[in-house]
Amino acid sequence: MALMPVSDALAAVLAGAEPLPEAMVSLNEAYHRVLARDVPALRTQPPEAMSAMDGYAVRASDATKLDSTLTLIGEVAAGRPFAGTLGPGEAVRIFTGGVIPNGADAVVIQEDTVADGKRITIKEAAIAGRHIRPAGVDFSEGDVLLRKGTRLTERDLALAAAMNHPQLAVCRRPKVAILATGDELVMPGTTPAHGQIVYSNGYALHALARSEGADTIDLGIAADTLEATTAGIRRARESGAEILVTSGGASVGDHDLVQQALRDEGIAMAFWKIAMRPGKPMMHGRLGAMRVIGLPGNPVSSYVCAFLFLVPLIRALSGRSMIHHRQERAVLGRDVDANDMRADYLRAHLETRDDGTLVALPVKHQDSSLLANLAAAQALLVRAPFAPKAEAGSPCEVLRLPV
Repeated sequence: MALMPVSDALAAVLAGAEPLPEAMVSLNEAYHRVLARDVPALRTQPPEAMSAMDGYAVRASDATKLDSTLTLIGEVAAGRPFAGTLGPGEAVRIFTGGVIPNGADAVVIQEDTVADGKRITIKEAAIAGRHIRPAGVDFSEGDVLLRKGTRLTERDLALAAAMNHPQLAVCRRPKVAILATGDELVMPGTTPAHGQIVYSNGYALHALARSEGADTIDLGIAADTLEATTAGIRRARESGAEILVTSGGASVGDHDLVQQALRDEGIAMAFWKIAMRPGKPMMHGRLGAMRVIGLPGNPVSSYVCAFLFLVPLIRALSGRSMIHHRQERAVLGRDVDANDMRADYLRAHLETRDDGTLVALPVKHQDSSLLANLAAAQALLVRAPFAPKAEAGSPCEVLRLPV
């Protein structure tokens, strides 16, 4: 199977990826969930004109002259409106959040008055509308302030509550099952035998998937046998996972059994091998309703492919309106060599100059086994196939990595 361009591979991964069914959840359960419907305001905020300060509600025409004296006739606190109507020469004590009494059109703040029993002397001229929050200044009933496809922040939840929504319709979280393969892998905290390595890929994959709103299922490490690999794939199907992610075993060696196991299970293979570096041996297909992403075993290749392909797929199934990573313009901080037929995704550090220019400095050693470089990087520097050599200061494109 020929190497597939990255853009074609991503299109294949996302083909037919529709948002999962919706569910109603409470506001306390809605953080970082994705809205399945637009959310209109169920009330006007504020519902009536309210005071923005502590002071006195007055008629502006009565308080335009310094040392004007008004008669105090009542008090307004938040949640306790004044029942009467303000007449000429009268004032009502008012606190922040209190409803502006009928007849009043201004608030004189407490610091600009002198109170003597029922007599209030004005020391700063009132201005009509000053220190008053008009009805509906925040939003009005029916305003759609949260849109379908929004991943809800804590600020969005506060807004939804203010709009009087106790629950929100959100898309169900995708289930991502993660299966590692390889006799050489041992768990962190153990002492590797000769020829063994400590398993690391899965921890990044679980965290990346969860950070994007997926639920993850850990299928552990399958031994390098067809039986063990097949058993892991079947557990993923039985779990109801929308996505199976395999790590390792995607190449063509005698012990790389993932592809064979998937074919035996009836996968409809979309592609195997991408024109990218790192991550060439990635594969993708469908086992019935379950989507399969077969990642390379090298740690950097595994992560970069998951970032580029798994993350947009999770976003699409979650109902996100923004699915794709956003490329940013930068300039090179050092020279880079010409590229071959594969797109390069180079780990890079980012700096911002005093003039605001974003500078990308690719790390010197780009071997796909070097996790320290990946952990320290802030971005992937994107180099198109057959890109010529570029000198420091040349424009470039970067993808920021999660922080």
